[in-house]
Amino acid sequence: MMQNQFKTIESSRVRLRAFQSYDLDNFVHYRANPDVARYQSWENFTREQGVKFIEEMTKASFNSPGVYYQVAIESKETNELIGDCVMHPFKDDPTQVEIGFTLDPQFQGKGYAYEAVKCLVDSLFTELSKHRITAITDVKNEPSIKLLERLGMRREGHFHQNIWFKGEWGSEYLYAILAEEWTRE
Repeated sequence: MMQNQFKTIESSRVRLRAFQSYDLDNFVHYRANPDVARYQSWENFTREQGVKFIEEMTKASFNSPGVYYQVAIESKETNELIGDCVMHPFKDDPTQVEIGFTLDPQFQGKGYAYEAVKCLVDSLFTELSKHRITAITDVKNEPSIKLLERLGMRREGHFHQNIWFKGEWGSEYLYAILAEEWTRE
């Protein structure tokens, strides 16, 4: 993969690709859902925010140190947006990457998120030669915890009341996996 350009990745049921303007309606639909926003940084996601986000992603550089880059998760069956993943190479050490993921509730619990995140992690290790991948999740977010552990990520930290989040102190888990551990799978 070339830096600044995201190359589409596919698995049996999902396609990870760059965001397009036609993703707007589906993107706003699931991001505006309070259940989706529960463990995310936003609330009351608006169409205007969606327009701004997609414009930013079409201009963003993939795999640039310090830059958050969001990837669309598309259903191969319907060719529609069903979620998104983020990757963020650390500015001081771009061989280390933080990831995250969001999925439309109608597709949750069916393995789509696992499939998409597995594709992303595999690409980060094999195509981009990353050394370490991390993810942070709220300790109450059981589905995300299960997904990260299913991927073989290890819980490296438990941060107690480390973040003021939506009107209360929240606690988070830090997960990580090394390239050498991924290749053993």
